[in-house]
Amino acid sequence: MSTSWLCLIVAGFFEVVWALGIKYTEGFSKPVPSVITIGAMIASVWLLAIALKSIPVGTGYAVWVGIGAVGAAIGGVLLFGESKSLPRLVCILLIVAGVVGLKLFSEPETA
Repeated sequence: MSTSWLCLIVAGFFEVVWALGIKYTEGFSKPVPSVITIGAMIASVWLLAIALKSIPVGTGYAVWVGIGAVGAAIGGVLLFGESKSLPRLVCILLIVAGVVGLKLFSEPETA
């Protein structure tokens, strides 16, 4: 795995952290969760920018958003008791399939 893809995956995990963290900020009224959430936002976008130096923007952005969406959906189930109905889980798996497909069929890197 290249450094660019590693940066993209880590950026996706920071995307999950801030997506879930924003719930804990209570409208950015709680200082500690707010600082963690803002830090995760900055790290996520920064790492995405590094990854996009050599990964096609359409692929990189879609993978980043997909990791964030799947992670936030799973985190919502585990942390906030959100629905874990079969249709919802199938939709999450479809997102995962799309992300994997984009990785497998992306254009070759330039760097």
